[in-house]
Formats: sequence, structure tokens, C-alpha cells
Amino acid sequence: MLLPRQKTPDLKLPTLDHGEFDLTTDTSDRGTVICFYRGLHCPICATYLTEFQKRVADFAERGVATIAISSDGEERTRQMAEKIGADTLRFGYDLPLAKAREWGLYISTSRGKTSIGIEEPALFSEPGLFMVTPQQTLYYGSVQTMPFVRPHFSELVGALDFAIKNDYPARGEYTGAV
Repeated sequence: MLLPRQKTPDLKLPTLDHGEFDLTTDTSDRGTVICFYRGLHCPICATYLTEFQKRVADFAERGVATIAISSDGEERTRQMAEKIGADTLRFGYDLPLAKAREWGLYISTSRGKTSIGIEEPALFSEPGLFMVTPQQTLYYGSVQTMPFVRPHFSELVGALDFAIKNDYPARGEYTGAV
């Protein structure tokens, strides 16, 4: 389990049209929102990433970078980016499943073709949403075991406004006896 205020795993991946993404050198004033998604086969992911694409400018105004990442290869990732009309959202691809596990993501096995007729990969990670500080510590994290019921980007933007205004720290950091 990742812990707030503690260093996250490193993350280095190729992106579509933006060179290599390297979390250790990704610079932004307030950090990076990382959205791990299941892949092209997931229609819920397409809807979710469409909303993320709409919020990229909102995050940027607050000094926060954004990236969407899956274990799909370049071709399937480009298809997803085109499907949602991405013009500002960065897409990372080829996420190793061992790295997904380091981030606490759940791994699923294929059930064949999805409701939209696209074959699921043999193995893929389930969704996760993280905000990582410029010091590469965890500020916010949410992981799912299924594609349903994900955090809303509009709420995360609102939470950022509150956190910035009130210098609100990452919570959930306590690891002592209970």
C-alpha cells in the first residue's frame, strides 16, 4: 500500500507525442495527477478519460500536470486518445504489470471481448487515480477493483482549491499502532 507523504514508486514510460514521461523529472508547481486506466477495451475508461481531458486546463491553472496511463501498447493507446478527442491530455503506454502492482493496482484476467467488441488483454490493471507532489510523495490516492464508481475530476479540482487555500496536508499518513 502506498502511504501519503511517502515517496511513490518511480514511473518512466513512453508517451504519445510527448517524449518519455519520467515522474522523477516531471516538473510542475504542485505535482501530477496520474490516472491509470484499464485500456482501449473499456468503454467506461473512454467516458472517464473524456472527462479528464476536459479538466486538463483546470489542473494546469492550479500548477498540476496530468497523464493517463495503461498497459496497452502504443497502437491501442493512440486509438483511445483519438476516440476521446485528446488534444491536451498526455497518454503513457506499455505500463509493466509489475509496476502497476508497485502502485497498488489490482490486476485482472481477460474475459474475451467486451461489450464494445474489443478483446481484453490477457492481463491488465484496474483503475487508479493518484496525485503526486513535486517531491514525488503521495498526496492523494484511490484504487478500484472494478471499472465502476470512480472519483470525479471536478471534485478533485475543487479539493485542490481547498488544499491550496488552506495549505492542507496529505492525510492517512499514520502508520503506528491502533
